Amino acid sequence: MVDSRSAHNGRAIRRRRECLGCTHRFTTYETIEAPLQIIKRDGSREDFSKEKLIAGLRRACHKRPVSIKTIEDMVASILNHFEQQHIREVDSKEVGGMVMERLRNIDGVAYVRFASVYREFKDVSEFMDEARRVKTAEAESAR
Repeated sequence: MVDSRSAHNGRAIRRRRECLGCTHRFTTYETIEAPLQIIKRDGSREDFSKEKLIAGLRRACHKRPVSIKTIEDMVASILNHFEQQHIREVDSKEVGGMVMERLRNIDGVAYVRFASVYREFKDVSEFMDEARRVKTAEAESAR
């Protein structure tokens, strides 16, 4: 190693290296990969689980015309958003809101299914109210 210094506003270490065999120089960047922490409703924290979110979305999209690739892309875009912002902890409400925003644009039925679990609908009237809002929004966007 020839040189080492801080890079990317202290979020990485830039190292200048030299091959001992051919004396070619190259640069590497080292970053700390800390898992994204989700702050749950009860205040506890747990590591973000991509698999857990995909499983929830697959249940919401069951028998709907939504491909697994679309679901995986949605989860990747949400995770990428937090990585780009260098966010280490995020409230579960924010993640749920991002999922619902994206899901609403993909499939209304899957959105209402996800919302019913995420928002903990207490009775059928809450479910029906949300379904009406989705139907109205779809009708307005079709115009």
